[in-house]
Amino acid sequence: MTKTVELDHFDHALLKEMQRDNQTPARILAERVGLSQSAVLRRLRRLRAEGVIMADVSVVSPEILGVPVTVHVLVSIEHGSRTAGEFSRKLQSRPEIRHASYVTGGADFVLHLQVESMAAYAAFAREVFHDDPTVSEYHTYIAMREVVGPVAQPFAGGARI
Repeated sequence: MTKTVELDHFDHALLKEMQRDNQTPARILAERVGLSQSAVLRRLRRLRAEGVIMADVSVVSPEILGVPVTVHVLVSIEHGSRTAGEFSRKLQSRPEIRHASYVTGGADFVLHLQVESMAAYAAFAREVFHDDPTVSEYHTYIAMREVVGPVAQPFAGGARI
C-alpha cells in the first residue's frame, strides 16, 4: 500500500516554490509562503524525511549539453518469462534515455530520450529496437516544444503545485 502524507496549504506552497527553484533561501521562501524561516526549515526537513521531497536536483539544459532533440517512443515487446526484465536492463544502460516506464495499454514501455540529432536517434533505434528480436513494434514522437516543464508535479485534486 502506498504511504500518503497529509499536506496543508503551506506545504503545497513550499513544494511549488521548491519545484520552481530548490536553491531559494529559507528567508525568501518564508516571505513567499507566509511562515517564519524556522517553520519553513522545519517543514522542509519533514517533507524530506517523509519522502515527499525525494531529491534535490538540478534541471539541466538539453540544448547546452548538445542533446536538443526530445524523442518519445512507445515500445511493444514480445512477451516471455524474462523479456520485460531483460529489456528494462538494456534501457538502463543507454545514456540517451532520460526516463522510461513499463506501462499498461497499447504499448509496454514509454521512453523519453534526449539526442543530438535525428541521425543519432536513427542509430539508437537501430541498436535498441531493430537489432532486438523481442521488440515487436515501436512508435516515435518528436517533441516540437515543451508545454509543461519537467518538474511540475500534480498533487491530490489534480492541480499542479
